[in-house]
Amino acid sequence: MAVINIDTTQYDAQLNEKEQRITDQFQRFGVKQLEVFSSEPINYRQRAEFRVWHDGDDLFHIMFDQQTKDKIRVDTFDPAAPLVGEVMQVMIDNLKGCEVLRRKLFQIDYLSTLSGEILVSLLYHKPLDENWLTEINALKEKLSSQYKIDFIGRARKQKEKLGDDFVTERLMVNGQELIYQQVENSFTQPNAKVNIKMLEWAQELCKPLNNDLLELYCGNGNFSIALAGSFNKVLATEISKSSVHSAQYNIAQNKVTNLDIIRMSSEEFTQAMKGERTFSRLDGIDLSSYNCQTILVDPPRAGMDTLTCDLVANYENIIYISCNPDTLERDLDHLCQTHEVKRFAIFDQFPYTHHIESGVFLQKK
Repeated sequence: MAVINIDTTQYDAQLNEKEQRITDQFQRFGVKQLEVFSSEPINYRQRAEFRVWHDGDDLFHIMFDQQTKDKIRVDTFDPAAPLVGEVMQVMIDNLKGCEVLRRKLFQIDYLSTLSGEILVSLLYHKPLDENWLTEINALKEKLSSQYKIDFIGRARKQKEKLGDDFVTERLMVNGQELIYQQVENSFTQPNAKVNIKMLEWAQELCKPLNNDLLELYCGNGNFSIALAGSFNKVLATEISKSSVHSAQYNIAQNKVTNLDIIRMSSEEFTQAMKGERTFSRLDGIDLSSYNCQTILVDPPRAGMDTLTCDLVANYENIIYISCNPDTLERDLDHLCQTHEVKRFAIFDQFPYTHHIESGVFLQKK
């Protein structure tokens, strides 16, 4: 096994390579100049997941090499936010000497915030009994004097919560504090500082638009809450029940009064807009009362299906946030029949990987 650390001297070169790759891929859409938003070169990930390796009395985090599948010992993890990196070592030190907590432990997940909260999930190949609860409660009490820390224990068909199963992030976006509940096992942007840059970029786009906004794939309300102040009304959709629950919590915490979130897929919403199906989930929502000239989409890696692309093409302004350049390119082939690209940004959410987050602003021709 080997220990790996990041060579930060390579950061600028890898970001330049991403910029050139995206420029080349999208130049046929008239993209002449990318807006490039960099990451911190280290300590940028607010969440991390590791397998756990047992070697006699020793215990440590591991990752697997994507090419060779070899195990890589991880004693320090440069991408991790400082709080995650610190608590990783604290956890190993405390687990090593506790047979009840370490036995059959195979994974540890960390979810932290810029505001100083951390949630640690321990995954086991054994039922979690009273002895386990006694020991994890003792560990929580011990660490709570130093950290704002909660624990979750997971085993087959079992989930034990020691505190909350979420953290509460507080982001300063253009001078305004935004509050976001982020639930364990739900999607959140892992690079919080780059997420702030994405939200500020989107706010700048939306400031002059002055109409209503529709957002598809809204997650926990990351964009819709940040953008609500730029619009008269906002309607957002999301299929994940836990994300919708968090979004409702976040709406209340941020005192947003012009935003409604409904639980439905983009495909279902497309059917509702066309009048092809009725949904009880839309009771109390008068779709005809919205003057949505702007739509924001942040789809999964698979991008949008053809029907959703058709729906999106009906709007004057499109903001497309993408985590997959290939499906973005495919969808832009569809959308650029009616729209033209006005701005194109890349956000380096995932330094030292081939992954890149993109933001595209399109307007009707």
